Amino acid sequence: MIEFTVATRSRTDFLDVTGEVQAAVKELAVADGVVLVFVPHTTAAVTINEGADPDVVRDIDMELGKIVPLSDGYHHAEGNSAAHIKTSLVGSSELVIVSGGRLVLGTWQKLWFCEFDGPRQRRVTVQAV
Repeated sequence: MIEFTVATRSRTDFLDVTGEVQAAVKELAVADGVVLVFVPHTTAAVTINEGADPDVVRDIDMELGKIVPLSDGYHHAEGNSAAHIKTSLVGSSELVIVSGGRLVLGTWQKLWFCEFDGPRQRRVTVQAV
């Protein structure tokens, strides 16, 4: 297993971690198979989506904010219920195929670390399956 850290800059932040995951694939010496990318946090997530146009992740953030507003009479006392809910919606892991030592992603696809309760230092783990 390989672990790396990311530093988020704001309450909500989307960071392209494709390069870091590819480096982990190389370090793990995975030629062909699958890697699990896992975020061990309850207020952060990981997803695969477009990386060519930054407006895509802005739109995802905007729409998640409409679905799950920051304040909505939540009972959780820490004030970060929206972050917990967004993490459950987006998900804590992604399985990615590896072929020839390279992540198999579509032309425009990137792996995005999704911060919903930042700024913070966060961990991402990559495990060969």
